[in-house]
Amino acid sequence: MTRLEKLHTTLQATFGDTVSLKVALGEITIEVSTKDWLDVCAALRDNEALHFETCIDLCGMDYSAWGAPTNTVEPGLFPARFAVVLHLLSLKHNVRIRVRTFVPGDDFPVLPSLVDVWPSVNWYEREAFDLYGIVFEGHPDLRRILTDYGFIGHPFRKDFPISGYVEMRYDTEQQRVIYQPVSIEPREVTPRVVREEGYGVER
Repeated sequence: MTRLEKLHTTLQATFGDTVSLKVALGEITIEVSTKDWLDVCAALRDNEALHFETCIDLCGMDYSAWGAPTNTVEPGLFPARFAVVLHLLSLKHNVRIRVRTFVPGDDFPVLPSLVDVWPSVNWYEREAFDLYGIVFEGHPDLRRILTDYGFIGHPFRKDFPISGYVEMRYDTEQQRVIYQPVSIEPREVTPRVVREEGYGVER
């Protein structure tokens, strides 16, 4: 039995129907519902047969322009626009795993924070909040981390304009940086081959 097969068997035995397991390109992805998010993550860390003691990364996803993949954990809830993805490492067993949950509430997505499970997710959750607007309930210091405090919107959302909403420049008369509405005129940035049906086809 390979290491991947052993991990797959252990996950099935540990979680049963609570999670959905997918194997692709030599990696396992777990899909879990938001209500089981904290419990499953704590078990991934504490179960000696799994022992995923290190969270390598946490990121947000916006599926609004692509369409969320089919979900088998909560089929009545999805497709949801936003998802949160974890990448975990077990140093003890030398294996990695991906964990994904779809966050309900397209306008105001909320998910429990994992800071108490893996303290290393602190800044990762702040980044997902800053860029996608996903709120991590229970986070001790949930504020922007990459954009400035006066920034409007969440720049990694698919509906965020490429040019943004405001621009800043240094004003020589006021001798300070000022913010003003974007002066760039919006333009079509989708390649013709994508936006025009039949482009390149001889008629």
